[in-house]
Amino acid sequence: MDILILVLLGTQDKPFTRLLTAIEKEIKNKHINEKVIVQAGFTKYKSKYMQIFDLLPNEEYVNIIKEADLIITHAGIGSILTGLKNNKKVIAAARLKEYNEHTNNHQLQILEEFYHKGYILKLEDFSKITDVINKSKIFVPKEYESNNKNFVKLIEDYIDNL
Repeated sequence: MDILILVLLGTQDKPFTRLLTAIEKEIKNKHINEKVIVQAGFTKYKSKYMQIFDLLPNEEYVNIIKEADLIITHAGIGSILTGLKNNKKVIAAARLKEYNEHTNNHQLQILEEFYHKGYILKLEDFSKITDVINKSKIFVPKEYESNNKNFVKLIEDYIDNL
């Protein structure tokens, strides 16, 4: 069975070509030999090395996530949680304002939070993407625990004290 890397760029209306350029470079240099499928959202990018879709139909999206061995994503909460909830190893990279990839740098905070809790690997230096992918092969992520119960309890306590 072929190893599959799924790249998720979210639905932000600004491009994140910096990540795709780094991945494509490593495929060309034969440092990445896995099959790479990209859900690019609004990022327009052409590649003969990666299979790129704007947005996948939901059923196909769910099936590819199940098949994926590794998810490389922007540091958006939705994409990270999708990977974690499906028990996938996740590498995340922040979209940055200075590259016009987002309106601010809040994804750096999201990236750090999930990384420091042991859920994901982070990609900061895009020239080292192969090193992070290799690290993912031995990385054992912490099992994701939702914080929803704590939020519900806070709301219930607040209502009880009204």
